[in-house]
Amino acid sequence: MKRLSISAPSSLVLAVLAAVAAIALAAAPPAAHAQSRPHAPDAVTASEYARAEQFLFWNAEKLTSGATVAPRWVDANRFWYRNQVFGGHEFIMVDAAARTRAPAFDHDRLAAALSEASDGSHEATGLPFDEFEFNDSGGIRFWTDTYERWDCDVGAYRCTGPDSVAQATHEIEYSGGGRAVFSRDENLWVRDTDTDEERRLSTDGEPHWGYGVAPEGCCSEISNRRRGFRPPPVAEWSPDGRRIATHRYNEQDVESLHLLETATGRPVLHSYRYALPGDSIVPTWELYVFDAETGASVKADYDPVPGYFGSADTTWHATQWSPDGGRVWFSHHSRDFKSQTLVEVDAETGAAREVIVESGDTWVELNQLRTPYNWRVLDNGSEFVWFSEREGWGHLYLHDLATGEMKNRITQGSWLVVQLLALDEDARQVYFTAVGREPGRDPYQHHLYRASLDGGGVTLLSPEDMHHDVTVSPDGRHFVDTYSTRATAPVTVLRDRSGRAVMTVEEADIGPLLEAGWEPPVRFSAKARDGVTDVYGFLWLPANMEDGKVYPVIDYIYPGPQIGPIRSPGFTTGPRGQGHALAQLGFITFAVDAMGTPYRSKAFHESYYGDMRDNGIPDHVSALKALALRYPIDIDRVGIFGHSGGGFSSTDAILSFPDFFKVAVSGAGNHDQRGYHFPWGEKYHGLLERYPDGTDSFDSQANQNIASNLKGKLLLHYGSLDDNVHPNMTLLVADALIEANKTFDMLVFPNRNHGYAREPYLIRRTWDYFIEHLMGSQPPADYKIVQP
Repeated sequence: MKRLSISAPSSLVLAVLAAVAAIALAAAPPAAHAQSRPHAPDAVTASEYARAEQFLFWNAEKLTSGATVAPRWVDANRFWYRNQVFGGHEFIMVDAAARTRAPAFDHDRLAAALSEASDGSHEATGLPFDEFEFNDSGGIRFWTDTYERWDCDVGAYRCTGPDSVAQATHEIEYSGGGRAVFSRDENLWVRDTDTDEERRLSTDGEPHWGYGVAPEGCCSEISNRRRGFRPPPVAEWSPDGRRIATHRYNEQDVESLHLLETATGRPVLHSYRYALPGDSIVPTWELYVFDAETGASVKADYDPVPGYFGSADTTWHATQWSPDGGRVWFSHHSRDFKSQTLVEVDAETGAAREVIVESGDTWVELNQLRTPYNWRVLDNGSEFVWFSEREGWGHLYLHDLATGEMKNRITQGSWLVVQLLALDEDARQVYFTAVGREPGRDPYQHHLYRASLDGGGVTLLSPEDMHHDVTVSPDGRHFVDTYSTRATAPVTVLRDRSGRAVMTVEEADIGPLLEAGWEPPVRFSAKARDGVTDVYGFLWLPANMEDGKVYPVIDYIYPGPQIGPIRSPGFTTGPRGQGHALAQLGFITFAVDAMGTPYRSKAFHESYYGDMRDNGIPDHVSALKALALRYPIDIDRVGIFGHSGGGFSSTDAILSFPDFFKVAVSGAGNHDQRGYHFPWGEKYHGLLERYPDGTDSFDSQANQNIASNLKGKLLLHYGSLDDNVHPNMTLLVADALIEANKTFDMLVFPNRNHGYAREPYLIRRTWDYFIEHLMGSQPPADYKIVQP
């Protein structure tokens, strides 16, 4: 077993950086537009709201065609995708080997057949489903948005149905067909997909200690129960379909959280297991291997490891099988996330050994975006690829599987590997995406690369100076690459392993969007708090700005650390933060990937480890002050808003910088990590330490502790059934504001979970709040935004 260590900057270095940051912020020059007239009309009209509404994502998308290709692979060569076209959508099938593109079926004939069978009316570009699967007869099967199942023969074009057989979201089918695995009543089961016969593999599952079960803790347990959704099991089939690797997840003694569902008469109580930072008991899991035929099982001879977030993904990223199904590997983190371990397990005996343990002074990751994990054991059974930030940037390394020792660097330099896509062991090549490698290009643009497993060369395979969104075929031979910028329409091509674009899949048309007055945002770079580090973002500018005027600015914030507010520099009609719509109302909208967000060096990413109150906000302040010298930004009218982590950080901003941020709209905020899921705060703030005076190490990040700082206008909102970020954290802030005799506003969304951020009512209330309190104008009364 090999042990590796990653060192953090010394306390002296961090202290110097903090001092420099304070000086840089204090010395920032005044706004160049201080003498300009503020844009503050008496009122904003309903027609202006209507124009802004036109650029909300669900409307703007309709003004584009061919902008998004999300492949659904049928086999190693064929995939289909749902294509947005003017007036609706279509389904396209691509054969990568034959290099053909054609409709997946005759849309007109299918619409006619479905209309006849359903006694309804269906159009070719408005078929009532977004995805389909092939049935046993070669036709297609789909479920409508009313949960009806249909089967359609796409040769004769006859449809049968509907029936009420639910879509099987709760199982994972073996790639070779014939059987599927699922979890029921805390035990693992297998279903014969030909006969529907079910067999129970385990018999000793207990409540809250089950096989293959999805964790109850964060982030959707109550939502799933209420809508009857059964998530897939945490399980992985061996290549030959003989065995199943799964976990036994233990939440038996984990404490619960509770939510009240609004109802006539008595409300409904919902309870779910949810561990918090500092809890003495947190979820743990152990790896088991089951024989799918006999039900025989073996437990890995390895101590239980800490649990993590739940997922509705059908891929268990933490595991990999050997080609012969004789060994299985899994990775896990320590509770404090300061180590990552790769473990090898004998599938027959359960014997386990640690292959490599990598540790550091802060969190250690296998992908800056958390998943999928960037490690892969080679089929030769003697080597593995391992992702590490041990040298300051995230790179790939080749290691010996027997000893864990590093054999060579695969990649190196001041740039970041984002995702390991595929291995070509015969050619000794690895394919991956990365950022920041190409000089003179936007450092956030993703590109596709190939590198030698033995080191010595990295080849760029996506030459266009744009952002490349790349997915790979199951056998690693074909790459679907959609490239674009915020200002250029996407083009999707199919590339081979040489990087050659062998066919064009889609060329987007955004003409109607441009004709409607849509304008791309302005890409900017500015200096962070230290006056040295570059941070990058976008500005959305109002149309027809008047000379001599300055405009209020709205800062859309999401602090990460697992992702930033911008997500991608590629084309989108639905950017986070409603930038295009808010610009139509007369605001300049701002978003920046501040220090503490991913896609940069490890030092950049972990810059406020142990100090979650930071939230990158000093970089927002420094960037906005610099941009006010170049753009007509009214630096005396800065608002901020966000949801979830953005709710936490926008409230933090108006409380920590009360003279800079004048208005905040904060939704579903995890305002105190002591009330949020244990892996989050313990990873990014450190393990909770309790002190003799009754305080603890998490007091410094809790928004309620600085509620008395409020000077501006604050609107808090939350969903009453938020099973991700519990409402209790928002109520703690509200209680502290009341105690401090502060005036604030609050909006409650009954029976909503965490995902209400784009509800039309909230969008309108957010616009109203900024129009009234930041712009100083009168919004139209009770304007109604309609979502199709």
